[in-house]
Amino acid sequence: MTITCSHMADIQDVVPSALGCEECLRIGSPWVHLRLCRTCGHVGCCDSSPNRHATKHFHATHHPIVEGWDPPEGWGWCYFDQIAFDLRDRMTPHPGPIPRFV
Repeated sequence: MTITCSHMADIQDVVPSALGCEECLRIGSPWVHLRLCRTCGHVGCCDSSPNRHATKHFHATHHPIVEGWDPPEGWGWCYFDQIAFDLRDRMTPHPGPIPRFV
């Protein structure tokens, strides 16, 4: 049996809200990896980052799909269905460079 995401039809082509994690850039916090909301274009940091802004965005908005975006990684994640899937044919390009905190 193949497990599928029931939210694949919700994936939008989006314009990223920032070059890095929107909230981390605002507060001067580091992140590990970036996630791009494929509903609205919000750029947040991953759950390995101190602030977990992508997941906080999901809880606030219920937007189901994020894309691995640091750099574009070619996969998506559905928060509702808790599954990863291939997005290589629909990756969002990063206009770069990705800001880094040293």
